[in-house]
Amino acid sequence: MGALTTAGKVRQGLLVAAGVISLGLGLLGVILPGLPTTPFVLLAAVCFAKASPRLHRWLTQHRYLGPMVRDWEAHRSLPLRIKWISTTLMLTMVALSAWQLMGRPWLQATVVALGLVGAWVVWRIPTRR
Repeated sequence: MGALTTAGKVRQGLLVAAGVISLGLGLLGVILPGLPTTPFVLLAAVCFAKASPRLHRWLTQHRYLGPMVRDWEAHRSLPLRIKWISTTLMLTMVALSAWQLMGRPWLQATVVALGLVGAWVVWRIPTRR
């Protein structure tokens, strides 16, 4: 029984750590082109929901991030308008980043490939009209 309690605490700690790291990456995605914000924030919400009701409540009640998390938890989809806005902004930033990397074709290709992966992820999410 003691091992089960210890294993549960380790699992809880790992989920909280994964949530904090995901939230940090999501916040970095606000300023770094090609790094998506929404998937990381939603991953943090899932980790917190499984490990810490207090952290999950904090995230869902957050002034800026809370509406995104609450909307996802209620509908499990994105409005078409949001998909277009996020894809346009993401690909614009990727194009600007690739342009800044002139003379480094392998880095340009990496940035473009990651941007396309990000767009693909957004469009795989169910659409809500």
